[in-house]
Amino acid sequence: MYILKNALVSIWRNKGRNLLIGIIILVIACSSSVTLAINNSSNSLIESYKNKYEVLATLGVNRENMMGEFDPNNKDNSREDMMNKFSSASKISIEDIEKYADSKYVKSYYYTISTGVNAEDLEAASASSSSEGNDRGFPGGGRGGMGGGMNFTNATSGDFTIKGYSSIEAMNEFIDGRYKISSGEVSEDFDSMDCIINSELATLNEMSVGDTITIIDAEDDSKTYELTVTGIFEEANEDSNTMSMFSDSVNTIITNSNVLAKMMTANSDLVVSTSPTFVLTSDEVVDNFSSELTEKGLSENLMVETNLDQVEGATKTISNVKNFAVTFLVITLIIGTVVLLVINMINIRERKYEIGVLRTIGMKKMAVSMQFLSELIIVAFVFLLLGAGIGSIISVPVSNSLLENEITSSQEEMSNIQGNFGKGNMGERPDSGQENRGNKMPGNLDKFNGVTTVQVFDSINAVVDFKVLGELLALGMLITVISGISTMVSIQRFSPLTILKERS
Repeated sequence: MYILKNALVSIWRNKGRNLLIGIIILVIACSSSVTLAINNSSNSLIESYKNKYEVLATLGVNRENMMGEFDPNNKDNSREDMMNKFSSASKISIEDIEKYADSKYVKSYYYTISTGVNAEDLEAASASSSSEGNDRGFPGGGRGGMGGGMNFTNATSGDFTIKGYSSIEAMNEFIDGRYKISSGEVSEDFDSMDCIINSELATLNEMSVGDTITIIDAEDDSKTYELTVTGIFEEANEDSNTMSMFSDSVNTIITNSNVLAKMMTANSDLVVSTSPTFVLTSDEVVDNFSSELTEKGLSENLMVETNLDQVEGATKTISNVKNFAVTFLVITLIIGTVVLLVINMINIRERKYEIGVLRTIGMKKMAVSMQFLSELIIVAFVFLLLGAGIGSIISVPVSNSLLENEITSSQEEMSNIQGNFGKGNMGERPDSGQENRGNKMPGNLDKFNGVTTVQVFDSINAVVDFKVLGELLALGMLITVISGISTMVSIQRFSPLTILKERS
């Protein structure tokens, strides 16, 4: 108690010196509270984003493995062999998908089946099938944003492409906003004989919601199926080929997988393209899931691809801000510790006579050391609390200013990428309030991870809460004690008689 009382008296008596120490600690506390608030808020934001977006896995072609056996001296045979391997690997049946999905690592799954068909009394928009050149719903960078995936070309020819989805979750084009219903609706009955068609095809054939179309198996004219049109959709302009009269999906008939299943049952030789998507339990099971599929007979020419890079890339902006904050915090603490260490050394030298007097009147070395350390801790605690208060006020505008700079940097990065591809300027960016899955940039460059998705984060709720306050006090006390060690070491070395003799 005597040490604490004497420390308070000494603090008041040396107000100028302690005020200088307090200002230094105040600056350290303000900067540290801001960086800690940004760091903790960034961690929460990144974690919530990863929890919001599921880990998706699909099957892609292992091109490296297929090219490994290519013989440049025998191109014809090697090319034929590769085509056979590709054809064999691409034959993924519904039974295979169900077998792969029967795993403790899979929460749910869905798939898309497509093939070529003809139709009665329905004129195609072009002489040949205008099937979509890229099933961008999953492999090319839509929801999940993976840059690969199985997108096999249909071997079955036909004037139209019919695509069957196993569930609403599989309809990525509509989820991503590339397709939009303009009339009618998408049927929720995935066992029905319903379909939706492109508005251009509907206009060309004077069709409307409620009409029926009869599709014909492209390999067997005797097999026909009648579908009821429940909706008409439009394709977003940015996905259309500007040099074509019609959009890519003009000859695409969208239905459910049950229709395709009936067609495959009626014609066992029907060649279809199947694209499965598996929703995994977490990002930690990807390798285990891949190994399990290999054990279940997945072709060596196929591999598991996930959207992990896209999920991590989407938080690139926040991660950059977080890393900057951590780096700034470390530098601040190092500089602050060094400055306090120097001031304490000067303080001890100026108060040598006081130390000599205290030691002469019988005060132990440890007691003197504890008094000086107590003074430093009391000053540090008061100014740490004051710094936390100031930091809580400035943390939000500072963090959002950093985020704004990161978004600008990412936009410049996108512009550079487009310039590399000869795409020119990026154009206006989408409204930042939109969902990430709906934010598409001109030129379909959303496949570049972490560039176009930065608009999702237009603010950080960097708040100095009890956790930040606890971290700040712990760090503040740590550098105070470290800098105070010099005080204790110096006091232990001082001899009271030598001090008083030098004074006299």
